[in-house]
Amino acid sequence: MNAAEGSVSGGPGSAGSVSVWDPVVRIFHWTVVAGCLANLFIVEDGGRAHEVIGYAVAAVLVVRLVWGFVGTRYARFSDFVPGPRRLAEYLTLMAQGREPRQVGHNPAAAVMMVVLMALLAAVSITGWMATLDAFWGVEWVEELHEVTADAILWLALIHAGAALYESMRHRENLVWAMVTGRKRA
Repeated sequence: MNAAEGSVSGGPGSAGSVSVWDPVVRIFHWTVVAGCLANLFIVEDGGRAHEVIGYAVAAVLVVRLVWGFVGTRYARFSDFVPGPRRLAEYLTLMAQGREPRQVGHNPAAAVMMVVLMALLAAVSITGWMATLDAFWGVEWVEELHEVTADAILWLALIHAGAALYESMRHRENLVWAMVTGRKRA
């Protein structure tokens, strides 16, 4: 299939495709995916590897937040974070099966991204707090850290499912687009 038939074109210079997700966005995305999977399912909670991975995720989050103000077009919050009216209009169209395809984030995905970033900040802060003498063993800090990590997992699953749904709905491989950085024009 070519770009006109609805698939994402091949490599970076492909006709019919446009650069959407720059390297900063893609590195952030896949670092968060790998870090969350490792910390949730592979390394020991509270161990040194868990901390190092948590700090790496926190570091890429800080870079991504800054990039949301100074980065490329589709990375900027001003390009994709919707107001309530735009979100409501999009959700109404989506419920009717008439939502338009977006080159960048659609309004629902943008809200999910902002919520996930807020949860990443919360899990990073509570994880760091748990290492401080002032909060060592404090139950609410540990519980908030765990609840926030669980929320990230569930919302990430919804996010992945929505990306697969939208890929089928608009005949565009969004997972591959997050690898290559390119989507059809």
